[in-house]
Amino acid sequence: MKKIIFNLFLLLISAPLFSQNKIFTHQDTLRGSITKERIWWDLKHYDLNIKVFPETTSISGNNNIIYKVLDPYQIMQIDLQDPMKITKITQNDSELSFTKDGYSYFIQLKDKQVKGDTNKLTVFFEGEPVIAKRPPWDGGLTWEKDNNSIDFIATSCQGAGASLWWPCKDHMYDEPENMAINITTPNHLMDVSNGRLKNVTENADYTKTFHWYVENPINNYGVNMNIGDYAHFSEKYEGEKGLLDCDYYVLKENLGKAKEQFKDVKRMLQAFEHWFGPYPFYEDSFKLVEVPYLGMEHQSSVTYGNQYQNGYLGRDLSGTGWGLKFDFIIIHESGHEWFANNITYKDIADMWIHESFTAYSETLFLDYHYGTEAGNEYVIGTRENIQNDRPIIGIYNVNHEGSGDMYYKGSNMLHTLRQLLEDDEKFREILRGLNNEFYHQTVTTEQIENYISEHTKIDLSAFFNQYLRDIRIPKLVYKISKNKLKFKWVNIVEDFDMPVKTYLNDSERWIFPTKEWKVLLLETPILSFEIDKNFYIESKN
Repeated sequence: MKKIIFNLFLLLISAPLFSQNKIFTHQDTLRGSITKERIWWDLKHYDLNIKVFPETTSISGNNNIIYKVLDPYQIMQIDLQDPMKITKITQNDSELSFTKDGYSYFIQLKDKQVKGDTNKLTVFFEGEPVIAKRPPWDGGLTWEKDNNSIDFIATSCQGAGASLWWPCKDHMYDEPENMAINITTPNHLMDVSNGRLKNVTENADYTKTFHWYVENPINNYGVNMNIGDYAHFSEKYEGEKGLLDCDYYVLKENLGKAKEQFKDVKRMLQAFEHWFGPYPFYEDSFKLVEVPYLGMEHQSSVTYGNQYQNGYLGRDLSGTGWGLKFDFIIIHESGHEWFANNITYKDIADMWIHESFTAYSETLFLDYHYGTEAGNEYVIGTRENIQNDRPIIGIYNVNHEGSGDMYYKGSNMLHTLRQLLEDDEKFREILRGLNNEFYHQTVTTEQIENYISEHTKIDLSAFFNQYLRDIRIPKLVYKISKNKLKFKWVNIVEDFDMPVKTYLNDSERWIFPTKEWKVLLLETPILSFEIDKNFYIESKN
């Protein structure tokens, strides 16, 4: 039964599982590739303005897009998914014509686009955005009521794309340098979005506008709005870059529970600043915001719906007991501030960069607070969740995610890598170095692989090919005869030759298998042989 529950969980945390033989559509290519209508301009700033109408589950507004011309071109691609509609587009007080292809809008610019110029475009839109059926695993808006029958509304759109609810350049490779988010709600409600709240405007029509500003680059799916009858409390964390403002927004009825449960935030910051480096968005603060779904990693506005209990909705996903020592949503989703929001994939095929490192952050949290063996037991326990159904890396340029194994197969891959270094301080240097080297950047798998290989001084090409691009788990086949150990790798990619720590006659001994049989002779008979359990491999005697 335990394994069934874990497998069901994996189906939930993964996007719908496509086979690697999926037939991709024209729309998949428009969404997933850097088209000629995208590549010629560099996104600099969004000024997003939205009015929310809970009674009709609809929104309307405009998005001012500031961009720099990299190469002159006269057609721009902006995305907005049905049933939302773009109603008008203007530039320099002139209305522009556009054509629609699926949910990509191709805008014919009138003014000549000159290399080096910085220009502004305003997109007006309205409609009833898709209602999320199973948030956050499918995208859309959630329109709920709290226990006092007051509106409780939130967005979630990872994978499905931010263009579910607002018009944008909906590809991850290009982020705005900063962003203004202005959300208008009925005056008895409050909006919490990304960044810092700069001002609240009282409007004549019994509404309020909440003006938020994000000072740092932000990915599209990290933008959010959360609307409800919120209570607010705050604290300051003395971190590596000084005092970090931590703000919490919860339903008023949950204020007492939140003040107790959210103590995990400081524990999270202690552990992750140790392992990953400074929290990447001090300028924008850290926020934890209650929502009517499980939670998501929205940048500086992490959403929370874990029902104020430890584990994953009260369950330990490792089956070891260690998963009940922390609130899964607070730890996991906050880990994404480093891996997803600070370091962001360019193509969703490389989503493992977000999920593998963040799934491993759960282990590192336990390691920091409870010791290395606690972390080891936890990550090994999560192997129950691994499916080995298809590669962790998806298919490029067609908006295709890899396998849900990017979570716990990915974290066990990183745990195996950590064993190869035999030095936790070196492993920590690499994690912190990644967050420094690629600070506020979008990246590829190749960049991450190359950085790790360079700084470990190990050629890890075959290692990453084995765990990221192949579904086979390397198997160590061995035979023991008196004082002779014979061993080799099977189920491996070309050139895979990872060494393994073993215990021969209770003494630590590294062996260096390849695809060919190798022999190790001892001076005394082999009475016991054990493979270090921290390596994610299989074995056969």
